[in-house]
Amino acid sequence: MSIFVSEPGRPVGTRLPEAFRARRVGDVTELTETRAINPGRSEATDSEFQLAANAGRHRALEEYGAAAGEHREERPYLPVSRISTPTLYSVPADATVSEALSVMDEHQVHHLVVMSGDNVAGLVDLRWLLGWLHEHEARAMSDSLLHIELPAFLTASPETDAHQLARLMLAHQLNASLVVNAKGAPAGIVTSTDYLRLYANAGRHEGTV
Repeated sequence: MSIFVSEPGRPVGTRLPEAFRARRVGDVTELTETRAINPGRSEATDSEFQLAANAGRHRALEEYGAAAGEHREERPYLPVSRISTPTLYSVPADATVSEALSVMDEHQVHHLVVMSGDNVAGLVDLRWLLGWLHEHEARAMSDSLLHIELPAFLTASPETDAHQLARLMLAHQLNASLVVNAKGAPAGIVTSTDYLRLYANAGRHEGTV
């Protein structure tokens, strides 16, 4: 039920961690729970949460906890699969920036999985693509994603605790994470919008009590 960070890199081969490819993991970017998750509540901790707090983002992390309306130690376990969106759109690694933007526009989505053959090679969002274009000349629209260093992204399994994932998304300042099944294939995506919807619904239920 770990959460993994894939560092920035070009979409060549797979950028998924070893754990999702049925091999032993020895990478320091693996973030594991210190103990098994209690089904009644989440007690998971992680080093990235502490790093984020030390880097001055503690206020945002505290506000996330306050939004849940519960103390962290009392927060019930919530699997990511309960809030993630199973619908995913992808482009091959050799697609151009223009083609990626067209797919986003056609399907009215803000995130795309970049595939290298059958392997996950990256996750990009509309804001990052537009920011990259802003830093380059107009002709960059025809550049292939293969020649671009794609951003870091988070991967989690369907049973990962959603509250822990939210803390890491805040720590890494990412607004989406890729959900990957036991075979290493994309199984869904969870975004900041999913969390907003979750807590908006929770607030509505509290208001009716």
